[in-house]
Amino acid sequence: MVELRTLTDRDILALRGPRNPVDPSRPYLWFTEAERTADGCIEEVAAIFLTNKECPFRCLFCDLWKNTTEERVPPGAIAAQVEWALAQSPGTRHVKLYNSGNFFDDQAVSREDRMRIRNLLSERRTVIVECHPKLVGRRCTDFADGLGATLQVGMGLETVDPRVLPRLNKRMTLDDFVRATAFLLAHGIAVRAFIMLRTPFQSEEEGVEWAQRSIDFAISIGVECCSVVPARAGNGVMDSLQQQGHFHPPSLRSMESVAEYGVGLRRGRVFMDSWDIERFYTCRTCGPVRGERLREINLSQTVPPRISCGCGS
Repeated sequence: MVELRTLTDRDILALRGPRNPVDPSRPYLWFTEAERTADGCIEEVAAIFLTNKECPFRCLFCDLWKNTTEERVPPGAIAAQVEWALAQSPGTRHVKLYNSGNFFDDQAVSREDRMRIRNLLSERRTVIVECHPKLVGRRCTDFADGLGATLQVGMGLETVDPRVLPRLNKRMTLDDFVRATAFLLAHGIAVRAFIMLRTPFQSEEEGVEWAQRSIDFAISIGVECCSVVPARAGNGVMDSLQQQGHFHPPSLRSMESVAEYGVGLRRGRVFMDSWDIERFYTCRTCGPVRGERLREINLSQTVPPRISCGCGS
């Protein structure tokens, strides 16, 4: 474990670059993607990335701030973004609302916007939102009541590595995550855990081990779906840590190992995030094929044979 001063909000902000220009009247990104549902079907999911105020928790690894506003968006803007995006994917039964922060933070999404969004989503089958564990509470159940769809709340567990979690500037303990999960499950709300593969301050082997342990932990407390996210540079502070030798992105082999482990447990869905997976390819021959294999693992929740290649990777 590398000894290094714990970085603060001030340190993280000082290493940032500029934000991207965004329009508060539109999501900054939207698309549909295939995903395996909890009941084993493969269906299209509308993913809507809402333009919103930056999250107040400035996690060490986060790059979502790049597409946020510095001030609150006007009242009604978030609901209007959802309404517009839903019109682009009519008939899609499953919706992910990602707002670069916390859906149940009134400073980001007002109660009035949430109630309007609830009405807009009343005929959908599944709704997935994201929130920091410390903001989980009655606002979640207020939104779930009368929604008509199954609500799933995604929360960042990141890692159960006791050496690393306190240094991610997340301001969360494992007890916070357990409490939030128990509250949601007690009210019939499903939980999706986001887990990092190879956080800062971990070797390649430690990254795999702690990602696997994090999956075990999440499943043990009732999490139905684990989404493993390979750690990336690009937000300023992660680039600085990489230059100092305190962070390196995981290898494609590590991504395969963790995905195979999680799916092999057969105790809930485990996904390996394949967003921008091309950046992890080290061989032009086997990289794309192995990327497709990971997508197959995500959809089938089975482990096909590994890919052989003369490159040795």
